[in-house]
Amino acid sequence: QLVESGGGSVQAGGSLRLSCALSGNTLTDNCMGWFRQAPGKEREGVAAVASDGRVKYAASVEGRFTISKDNSKNILTLQMTNLKSEDTATYFCAAEPTGCMSPVQALGSLSLYGNWGPGTQVTVS
Repeated sequence: QLVESGGGSVQAGGSLRLSCALSGNTLTDNCMGWFRQAPGKEREGVAAVASDGRVKYAASVEGRFTISKDNSKNILTLQMTNLKSEDTATYFCAAEPTGCMSPVQALGSLSLYGNWGPGTQVTVS
């Protein structure tokens, strides 16, 4: 089970930190990712980490967002800085316990993931 937290409203240029807690499993070896969906748009990959720890970011967030995985606490985080209005969306955490070896696959393949959180809203004004 995945549960996201940390969403909220922030002004442009501000920062937010999203967390995703995994229960019933361990993060180790999971393929993990953050995805977002804005109203009227398709869900898209934001940042992902493959089973070997390699990460991949969407071009739109490169340099502003940082994904990290704390295996000891079973938490995946997304640190978001210099937020823009176009970052407004519902953010979802996803995990695939069978793992993945390619960060490109981890970011680009939504169908890879078997577990999804309910999402947390991020609004940037």
